[in-house]
Amino acid sequence: MPFWWYREDTIFFKRFCVSLVKNSDGDSFSVHSLAIAKEGELTIGTIDDIQKLHIRSIPLGEHARRICHQEQTRTFAICSLKYNQSNSEEAEMHFIRLLDDQTFDFISTYPLDQYEYGCSILSCSFSDDCNVYYCVGTAYVMPEENEPSKGRILVFLVEDQKLQLIAEKETKGAVYSLNAFNGKLLAAINQKIQLYKWMLRDDGTRELQSECGHHGHILALYVQTRGDFIVVGDLMKSISLLIYKHEEGAIEERARDYNANWMSAVEILDDDIYLGAENNFNLFTVRKNSDGATDEERGRLEVVGEYHLGEFVNRFRHGSLVMRLLDSDVGQIPTIIFGTVNGVIGVIASLPNEQYLFFEKLQSNLRKVIKGVGGLSHEQWRSFYNEKKTVDAKNFLDGDLIESFLDLGRISNGRDFEGDGGLGGGAYEESRRVDKVALIT
Repeated sequence: MPFWWYREDTIFFKRFCVSLVKNSDGDSFSVHSLAIAKEGELTIGTIDDIQKLHIRSIPLGEHARRICHQEQTRTFAICSLKYNQSNSEEAEMHFIRLLDDQTFDFISTYPLDQYEYGCSILSCSFSDDCNVYYCVGTAYVMPEENEPSKGRILVFLVEDQKLQLIAEKETKGAVYSLNAFNGKLLAAINQKIQLYKWMLRDDGTRELQSECGHHGHILALYVQTRGDFIVVGDLMKSISLLIYKHEEGAIEERARDYNANWMSAVEILDDDIYLGAENNFNLFTVRKNSDGATDEERGRLEVVGEYHLGEFVNRFRHGSLVMRLLDSDVGQIPTIIFGTVNGVIGVIASLPNEQYLFFEKLQSNLRKVIKGVGGLSHEQWRSFYNEKKTVDAKNFLDGDLIESFLDLGRISNGRDFEGDGGLGGGAYEESRRVDKVALIT
């Protein structure tokens, strides 16, 4: 099993074997256990079974790379990859698959061309058209090219539980992201953000027609929109904010973060705050400076939050993992779900200032009482760090640490939390507030 050895600011990875270890009840430990060796002590822990509830696995027999749900047709569409063994060589085959959203059976398939990969998928509708479509962005990944120079946007309609190709548009690069935008289609294609209109031809068929675009990116990989604003996550140039001008039919840059972050996901929290994840397993937030005194100040996105998550996030989504009670206080708290390449699913909640200050002090006090696994410093672990800087986490709280307050009576060996610098409201009040916020996750 894996073993992590911590020494000062360096972590080494080694492997060792535990032939058979049993707990006090006589049961063998799972192979998915964590063993921590310290001087004179070996601690072995397992994952709590409650963390495994409500999970259903659907075997596909191939790799699903992108997924999208269409409520109107009660289907899922996925971009999938299957390896085919032929003549002692392993060949990749890529498909667009349509699945029933109740049985998860394959009900329709559209095979992509040789070397064509599905990069993005979206369910959307267009202006002056009542139909709902699946839009798929692809790339031709040629062996001799460092970066794809060709791709396609495919527009499908689900008719009689079958995928019908309605229109296709060739692109000069990989279509990394697709977004519905003001009744049109917004695409991130290599270094460019491109906006397409859905046009009706004289013969009654439909086509995608280019309206305008914006250059100036290394690779525009991730795009989110809100109103006329477009937030772009770049391969190397962090986050930039664009605006679509209806009268001029143009997309212009409004502001950018000038830090060199290699982005892995972006999302819009509200009109002024944008969330990003980068390749050093950090999260950060930037704020639009609309009240800046100069054009230079207004053109710079200010970093207002930084946090080390320890996971490579590749997707943010507005939503919740639990049913929300909208008439309650916590039901009004906006939440974002994130997914990581290791299969972790988590929740980020935007707390009101009063609640944030309360939980910030609670977190500070908990750090004095609850020690990290293996004695690691929680504050150091959550500090934002990359190749250029290391700074303390700010404007982020660790929900897992705060929820551990509910278990404090069992793990603190009888120590009184109030005596360790509590918040003065009593353990009952603190537990009640932690319980309420825990309901949204």
